Amino acid sequence: MNPITHNRLHELGLTGMVRALELQLQQTDMQRLSFEERLGMLLDAEYSARNTHRIERHLKAAKLRYAQASLEEINYLPARKLEQGLVMSLADCGWIDRRQNLIITGATGTGKSWLACAFAVQACRLGKAVFYTTSTQLFESLAMAQADRSLPRLRRQLIRKELLVIDDLGLGGIDPALGPTLLEIVDLQANHGSLLLTSQFPTDNWYPQFGDPTVADAILDRIVHRAHHIKLQGESMRKLKGKKS
Repeated sequence: MNPITHNRLHELGLTGMVRALELQLQQTDMQRLSFEERLGMLLDAEYSARNTHRIERHLKAAKLRYAQASLEEINYLPARKLEQGLVMSLADCGWIDRRQNLIITGATGTGKSWLACAFAVQACRLGKAVFYTTSTQLFESLAMAQADRSLPRLRRQLIRKELLVIDDLGLGGIDPALGPTLLEIVDLQANHGSLLLTSQFPTDNWYPQFGDPTVADAILDRIVHRAHHIKLQGESMRKLKGKKS
């Protein structure tokens, strides 16, 4: 490749096009194609490279527990009562565009966290900003932010995402002192994006987890009434994997 052309393509950030052009120059049969055909292939390569980089960037920022999870690998065992039609209807992430929420409930080991990460990965693939946290991590971060007065910065970090994933909500209880702060985050997120929550507890049992009935009413009103529900059942997936091993 002409060194000047090579350098200018790099300066313009067209690295996908550089790699594709290098391959074209190595393949003699490419010379038979027209200029427009080869240019189209170069543009396709650049577009694909940028799309891949964008997805990788979103996945890295999301900090997912299971970054390799995917909707294509879901196990639809009959005992899980997981409707494939429902999963497919949610796979386009239109519910995020509509600022709706997704709630996944089920006993320990039924695959709630993995499924939540699979939906989060799908959102990243579609170019959406995602952030994952467990409820324990979230409440620890909120408590520390209140103590060192960095709460505004943490709040902005959380609600800047189109999808906020809170895993294992209710595990270990919810500190009543953090209830109003959680309400503020949920309220702001309702205006900017969506929530994906997992919990061992059915939504009917969420109310007692909050110490303040007023805060509980406000939070649940913003989450539950505009959410899609997936209720996982069956034996622990970890136990099933152990039996197979």
